[in-house]
Amino acid sequence: MTVDILLIAGLWLDGSAWDDVTPTLEALGHRPVPLTLPSQGDGSTSATLDDQIAAVIAAVDQAAGKVMLVGHSAACTLAWLAADARPETVAKVVLIGGWPSSDGEPYADFFEYEDGVMPFPGWAKFEGPDSADLDEATRRSFASAAIPVPEGVTRAVVRFSDERRFDVPVVVVCPEFTPAQIKEWINAGNLPELARVKRVDFVDIDSGHWPMLTRPVELAQLLAAA
Repeated sequence: MTVDILLIAGLWLDGSAWDDVTPTLEALGHRPVPLTLPSQGDGSTSATLDDQIAAVIAAVDQAAGKVMLVGHSAACTLAWLAADARPETVAKVVLIGGWPSSDGEPYADFFEYEDGVMPFPGWAKFEGPDSADLDEATRRSFASAAIPVPEGVTRAVVRFSDERRFDVPVVVVCPEFTPAQIKEWINAGNLPELARVKRVDFVDIDSGHWPMLTRPVELAQLLAAA
């Protein structure tokens, strides 16, 4: 069955982050739709989290049928917010290298700001398992193309409204952490949204935090299998 797969990259990235993933998804018979959201390279820094949620919801509404939403890193929360808004249309949510923030938490208030935006903070913040599989060329390319994220996105407070989101099946793709680790975090009460999902599956991938850059074919195969 052909499925529309909406792909949402994490902080500092736009839809081009999935360029090496989409050919394999298409070859496997799916319709990948990489999303570039408001203030992701359009010259504007004024977008809010609501603007970006609205863009994802619009993509869900434009799909031919039910969709699979894929969120990476901070955008795991964005994918989950869209599932909250359209629980009857979203068939599955795949979370890569992250999990949804809790209701009442900031979306992604992680790093320092300059002139109302959060620029990429440099690779020192990601030393270790996050970036161990990135070669120097990929690091340079990422840093030079990184799109600063508006404060109106990162500091916005996350709000959920529909309990039916917990009926949507979730697959967690585990790159720099293992399935065993995230299960421990859930059991410890650290990830309350995931703890309430009725069906959660865990899939391991041997990569750092950005498998779409370092393991694109394998990641596409995992998404197709999901």
